[in-house]
Amino acid sequence: MGERRAGRTLADLVAAVERAAAGQLSATVVGDGGCLIEAVAPLESAGPTDLSFLANLRYRRTAASTRAGAVVLSAADYETVKPAANAVLCAQPYAWFALAAQILNPASPLEPQVADGAWIDPGARLGHNCRVDAGAVIEADAQVGAGCWIGAGCYVGRGARVGDGSRLHPGARVLADCVLGARAIVHGGAVIGADGFGFAPLAGRWVKIPQLGRVIVGDDVEIGANTTIDRGTMGDTVIEDGVKIDNQVQIAHNCRIGAHTVIAGCVGIAGSAVIGRRCQLGGAAMIHGHITICDDVIVSGGTLISRSINEPGFYSGVFPFMPNREWERNAALVRHLRELRERLRRLEARHARDEEKP
Repeated sequence: MGERRAGRTLADLVAAVERAAAGQLSATVVGDGGCLIEAVAPLESAGPTDLSFLANLRYRRTAASTRAGAVVLSAADYETVKPAANAVLCAQPYAWFALAAQILNPASPLEPQVADGAWIDPGARLGHNCRVDAGAVIEADAQVGAGCWIGAGCYVGRGARVGDGSRLHPGARVLADCVLGARAIVHGGAVIGADGFGFAPLAGRWVKIPQLGRVIVGDDVEIGANTTIDRGTMGDTVIEDGVKIDNQVQIAHNCRIGAHTVIAGCVGIAGSAVIGRRCQLGGAAMIHGHITICDDVIVSGGTLISRSINEPGFYSGVFPFMPNREWERNAALVRHLRELRERLRRLEARHARDEEKP
C-alpha cells in the first residue's frame, strides 16, 4: 500500500517534518540544504540521495564514513562523530527520522471500490470512499466509516463499528459488536473480540461462561499480525487512544490498556489487568490478571509481573521482579554465587581452625 514519490530537498524535508510534528521537532541543517533526498536507508548502505540516522554512538564509525546524503542525529552526537554527510541536528533524531520516512514513503491513496467477490449485508452501512477487497465479509448492522480499507478476506461482524480512515489488512477480523476508532491499523490474522478464556469448574469438568462484553478500541491504535484481543465477560475490554501493539500479543478479557502504551511481541496479559498510560511492555513480558500497573512504567522483555505496580519506573526480572537498578545489582551477585560460596567455605574453615587453637 506504499509508493515512492519524487524526492525533496533536505531543507524542504526539515520544514515538512516540523509541520507534521506541529512544531515539536525543530531541526537545523548542517551542510547543503539543497541536497536531494529520495529515500531512507541504513548508514552502511545509504547512497547520496538517501537519508539515514544515528541514535546510538555504537555506530559512530559507520556514521563517520557513510555515503548518505544526510544523517539525522543529535547536536551532541554530531560533535562526537562529525559525519562527512550533510547533517540534520535535532533533539529526538529517531522520531524525526520516523516522520521523514513517512513523508518520503506516503501510503498509497485508496481507490474506492467494492470488489465483486466481497459480501456486504444489505443492513450494513459503508461510508464514502471505502475500498472493500475480494473475500471480505461485512455482516448486518455493521458500520464502516469513510475512507476505510477492508482488505481481502477480512471479516467485520454483526453490529461492529470501524472508524473513519481505518485499515484492515488482509485476514483481519473484527467480531460482533466490537468497536475500532478512527485511523486504526489492524494487521493480518489479528482477531478483535474472540471469546475470553472463561470456564467454571464443576465435578472435574469445565462449564463455559458466556462472554457478553465487547472490545472497544480508541483512535490511532495499531494492532499487529496474529494478535488477539478478547471480548469482556460482561463489561468491555478497552484499548485507549494511541496504543501500539506488536505481533502475536494476547490481551485477555476485561483488560484495560491506557493511552499511548506500547506492547512488544509475544506479551501475554491475563484477564482484568489494568495497564496505565504511556507504559512500555517488552517482548514476552507476562502480566498476571486482576492487577494494576500505574502510568509510565517500563517492563523489560521476559519479565513476569505478578503483583500491582504503583510507582512509575523500570522493572525487570522473573522471580521476583523489582526496580531495574536493584535487579541488575542482584543479577551481578548471582553470577558470582559459586565463587562467593567457596570464599565463605574457606573463611568458615579458617575460623574453625582458629577456634581449635589453644
